[in-house]
Amino acid sequence: MDRRTSLKWMLSAAALPLAHLAGCSSEPPPRLPSGVGYGTDPDLLKAYGPGSVWPLTLDERQRRIATALCDLIVPADDDGPGAVAVGVVAFINEWVSAPYPRQVADRKLILDGFDWLDAQARQRFSRSFAGLSESQRRAICDDICYQPKARAEFKPAAEFFARYRDLTIGGFCTSPQGRRYLGYIGNVPLVSFDGPPPEVLKLVGVG
Repeated sequence: MDRRTSLKWMLSAAALPLAHLAGCSSEPPPRLPSGVGYGTDPDLLKAYGPGSVWPLTLDERQRRIATALCDLIVPADDDGPGAVAVGVVAFINEWVSAPYPRQVADRKLILDGFDWLDAQARQRFSRSFAGLSESQRRAICDDICYQPKARAEFKPAAEFFARYRDLTIGGFCTSPQGRRYLGYIGNVPLVSFDGPPPEVLKLVGVG
């Protein structure tokens, strides 16, 4: 299976939980943040540069790790650019720097994960994670790339990897280059709309 097909299947699978939205779930609604809050949201009609809305979190070492990991998850190939080329590292830096509850939780998870990767790299190969070869990086990530089968001592790192992979693929697929790469047709006027393709309907169980 090529990378384009893999990404499309992952995006389709990610849409399945939407069937459990309002009226279909017994889970209580999430609680709103309490306390003094985190200030007002930025004016999204304005153009902001990196770090102009809130201070960015990642330092140089962490950006190198983020780059190496993004390149491992969605590398460039003959069909299109990889995650690094479309700016996913900057996207993740903005994400973990935001003051909102989800991003604050992800910040700790991801920064702790970066430290874990560096510690493993030095323990196994006596180098930083960013300084490893691709095969050495894969050897570490193979231990944490699938949460259900990760060994007990790797479970926290596997949780980090799962979240980082989601952010990397989400950042890639929502970039202009990523949308073109996937063949996404949206946000443009159509003369007619024939509905979702039959294979997508079959995948989500309504075809």
